[in-house]
Amino acid sequence: MNMIKDFRNNLLKRKELLFSVEAASNPGFQKMLEQCASYFKVEADKVVVKKVWSNFGSREFFIEAFIYDSVKDKEKTEPKLKPKKEKGVVK
Repeated sequence: MNMIKDFRNNLLKRKELLFSVEAASNPGFQKMLEQCASYFKVEADKVVVKKVWSNFGSREFFIEAFIYDSVKDKEKTEPKLKPKKEKGVVK
């Protein structure tokens, strides 16, 4: 894990990170969330992985993540997910 940017956002009570990881294939959001939580020694429910991307043909993946001070701060800031509607079901 190579740290590119480590910024403390006091207004939103979070740490904003940008780092790179070498991998053969896309590591995915869940794996990066767990790796980020273990690397910074915080609970996984305080971590949000916003973006995972790479340049075409490269084995270097870039990850943008946020680590909140508390779960309450995370819930206040992060957008709420809408429940999915079932297709073909008439109510």
